[in-house]
Amino acid sequence: MSRIGKKPVALPQGVTATISGQSIEVKGPKGARNFTASDDVDLVLEDGSVAVKPRGNSKRARQQWGMTRSMVANLADGVSTGFKKEMELVGVGYRAQVQGKDLKLSLGYSHDVIFAIPDSVTITTPKPTEIVIEGIDQQVVGQVAANIREWRSPEPYKGKGIRYKDEYIFRKEGKKK
Repeated sequence: MSRIGKKPVALPQGVTATISGQSIEVKGPKGARNFTASDDVDLVLEDGSVAVKPRGNSKRARQQWGMTRSMVANLADGVSTGFKKEMELVGVGYRAQVQGKDLKLSLGYSHDVIFAIPDSVTITTPKPTEIVIEGIDQQVVGQVAANIREWRSPEPYKGKGIRYKDEYIFRKEGKKK
């Protein structure tokens, strides 16, 4: 039995869900998202919550049960509150600023890095050394953050680079004479 799958997904205030066959569409104040579940599970709408039930007792059905419930819960969270990743730039001269549909990063290269912002996320820079990524799709927000971090991931000796807000960087001691 899946401990996660057994719990129904409660829909927050202002969020509605419609189920047609194996697909579910969730609408809320921040937008609308949809998800198509595999044929191994059933989606049931019961008084303000969505329940996921497995079809049979096969291993695949039990795997899809918990995963589908998590996906539906993420849909409900995304359209009601949204997802957010905060990043910080550590290093002398490392800066970020939003220019229209692009994020301009100064990361110590001979040129500035221009990162095109996808339509489904919003990026803001409250300070020149902070980047805030927000959106309704958790996967897209995380992937955009990973793509930005890839330009200059934190190094262990001085800790310079682009890191997530509360990320711990294991520091190494330098060479001794």
